[in-house]
Amino acid sequence: MDEQGPASTGRRVDKPWGHELIWAHTDRYVGKTIVIEAGRRLSLQRHVLKDETILVQAGLLRLHLEDDAGQMRVEELGPGEHRHVPAGRIHRFEAIQPCVLIEVSTPELDDVIRLEDDFGREGTSAS
Repeated sequence: MDEQGPASTGRRVDKPWGHELIWAHTDRYVGKTIVIEAGRRLSLQRHVLKDETILVQAGLLRLHLEDDAGQMRVEELGPGEHRHVPAGRIHRFEAIQPCVLIEVSTPELDDVIRLEDDFGREGTSAS
């Protein structure tokens, strides 16, 4: 059972680029919905332990993701498209249109190393 309980709708976390709704959080995985306002982007970041997969539910996402050779690649993803973001990979999500993502990950929510941030949060795990 997740920490919110079986009947909970989840925990909303407001962010400068939109919000997250954490709808599952156990010692083994986390499930959340990420809502990104058009034209906004999350930090350029990486995680030491956190491994995640995202699914675009609505909107158009520009994904910046480091490849196996250490080069940054950029691609656009629409509804129904998904990508795996392994631990250690530099990445950034950017909403071309208002975007709704489903993210399933390992449970290390505070494992964020911000390399660049539009909101002055570089190097931190601050919301």
